[in-house]
Formats: sequence, C-alpha cells, structure tokens
Amino acid sequence: MAESEPELKAKLKDWQILPPMNPLACKECATVHAPEAPHNMESLNYKYNFAKANGRWPTWADACSHCSEEIKQLVKGLLSDKGIDYA
Repeated sequence: MAESEPELKAKLKDWQILPPMNPLACKECATVHAPEAPHNMESLNYKYNFAKANGRWPTWADACSHCSEEIKQLVKGLLSDKGIDYA
C-alpha cells in the first residue's frame, strides 16, 4: 500500500543521510555527473532526499526535471528501449 504524502514526510522527518564523501559529487544524488545531466534516480541519497522533501518517491522525470528537453527526450528513449517507465 502506497503511503500518502503526509505519512511519508512524517516518517522521514527526522531521518538524515550522510552527505556524499566525494566533494565533486552532486549534493542531491551523491553521484559525479555534469550539471546538465540527470540525477542518479537509483541513488539512495536521491531517493530518500527527494521523498523527504516531496512526500513521494522520485521518478526518472523528477531526476531529469532540471535537464534540457533534448536530454529529457534522450533519457525517455533510452528508458523506453529497456521497458522502464519515465514518469
């Protein structure tokens, strides 16, 4: 059963994950990537930080939200080829 936004936020309210050890790593997903690249949606850092802030688990669309339309379309195509849902 999926938790509601308030339930998930309440569960994660006091939860904290350690920041990335690598100073070059993205502060959101703890992965080294170019600023224009998507966040690593598979990263536990990204999943839990996103859920704590938004009250739901992230999607690839969330991980790509800061990307250009060109990159979003590229990621959508790559995920689609593997049978993975973007949204």
